Amino acid sequence: MSECQNKARRSGREARRALRAGPLPDNLRPAWPGMESGRYRPLSDADIAAIHRTALRLLAEVGLADAPPSGVEILTQAGCTLSEHGRLLFPASLVEDMLAKAARRFVLHAQNPRHDLEPWGKRTYFGTAGAAVNVVGPDGSYRESTIQDLYDIGRIVDVMEHIHFFQRAVVPRDIPDPYEMDFNTCYASVSSTTKHVGSSWTQPEHLVASLEMLHAIAGGEDKWRERPFVSQSNCFVVPPMKFATDACRCLEVAVRGGMPVLLLSAGQAGATAPAALAGALAQEVAECLAGLVYVNAIRPGHPAIFGTWCFVSDLRTGAMSGGSPEQALLSAAAGQMAHFYDLTGGTASGMTDSKVADGQSGAEKALNHALVGNAGANLIYESAGMHASLLGYSLESLVIDNDIIGMTQRTIRGIEVNEERLSFETIKDVCLNGPGHFLGSDQTLQLMQTEYLYPAVGDRKSPTEWAEQGSTDVIARAAKKVREILTSHYPAHVAEDVDAAIRARYPVRLARSAMKPGGAPAPKVVDLAGKRA
Repeated sequence: MSECQNKARRSGREARRALRAGPLPDNLRPAWPGMESGRYRPLSDADIAAIHRTALRLLAEVGLADAPPSGVEILTQAGCTLSEHGRLLFPASLVEDMLAKAARRFVLHAQNPRHDLEPWGKRTYFGTAGAAVNVVGPDGSYRESTIQDLYDIGRIVDVMEHIHFFQRAVVPRDIPDPYEMDFNTCYASVSSTTKHVGSSWTQPEHLVASLEMLHAIAGGEDKWRERPFVSQSNCFVVPPMKFATDACRCLEVAVRGGMPVLLLSAGQAGATAPAALAGALAQEVAECLAGLVYVNAIRPGHPAIFGTWCFVSDLRTGAMSGGSPEQALLSAAAGQMAHFYDLTGGTASGMTDSKVADGQSGAEKALNHALVGNAGANLIYESAGMHASLLGYSLESLVIDNDIIGMTQRTIRGIEVNEERLSFETIKDVCLNGPGHFLGSDQTLQLMQTEYLYPAVGDRKSPTEWAEQGSTDVIARAAKKVREILTSHYPAHVAEDVDAAIRARYPVRLARSAMKPGGAPAPKVVDLAGKRA
């Protein structure tokens, strides 16, 4: 090959790279939020009907225990009865009536309307969640999580293309007071991102204070009720088939306060749910249907997410196994059950058992995301950053998982088949008129950004290029990306006077200086070479 040809080839390659580097309008991206899914179906129609029938029987014949007095009053007035064992029984007719009243096709708002979610039908969105108590460093070390970590995670989510909402991912262990922890968790979350936020509260009065803060940020209670940009993650049941008293009281406040709720049942197959996967799913469907009756008995048509989070045990030890193939099956099936009821469904995926961002982590997350994403679950929680089956959180994995989710979304989109994409004329022109390849064809240049997805930290260089540029692995590249974001991206969507008023009234523990350039502690640079040698 001549020197001129070499130069031309390099120039063409550089031009294509430059083209790929430019931002694309949302409508031209190879993957985007809320694409239609549902090609993978682990349950047949007969399976779904059998699970539904079993759930109705569980509610009518077994019922749920331990409802708070307010819940007993609300549910008995709606049509439930108390059994001789003190359990609330739910007649099938009541469940069916409440299903007919349930909210459908509701928007989950964001502070920036560009990030609003429309989680209905088989549209799929990915986000974070969890209550990890540790942060995993890029060197694999574990330490207790802080309020600064929570804020930093939200800042990263704010710029991740394939992570569509931010639910509280870590517990701020540096804030021991439960009220201050709940309030600051919500505060740090809504301050860190303009995407939709999910948070949780342990006592009703904690939520009341947070609602007052959210009214101030929204510009008034009426503005908040028009566009509630925070949803409540509510574990209203203690599997198997018992209500969680304080969580139910928080649920009542959220519904009356106009806050969407994630009705979260998190039974663990083999421990707090049957080891049989079908039985575990039936129990969780029953529990979530009870929550749906509860919500609609308070306020018919209130936005509620059908949150069947079916977890899995390693039956050799009883420990949770978040990265197992059984987890993928249950979460995918949970998506199908939400479709059966035509409800907005939420489930979990991406909770690797691995303690660090390694090959096991990538394999478990990719398998789970590919199956759950292609089953059409509307809202996929826990999808980025989580390790050790919800015990550890990694900022580097958050960036790596953004790539994995992007790849999953590309498979959700599928292959577009039409006359132009069948490419007859393009093939004919290349074969008959040269040059014998498609690298420089008009179609290739046209589709290179809109048809093909490129990783942010994944490596596709040749071995020679990779070695020349430092032989970095994905953790090192992700750590670099984390440092770039945390030293440059400081969201300022909450007006300073509003923030000052909040700080004057409530015990905000996140330093204001940490929310401005130069104020936050610089991410630690860790030499990973020796650690992984």
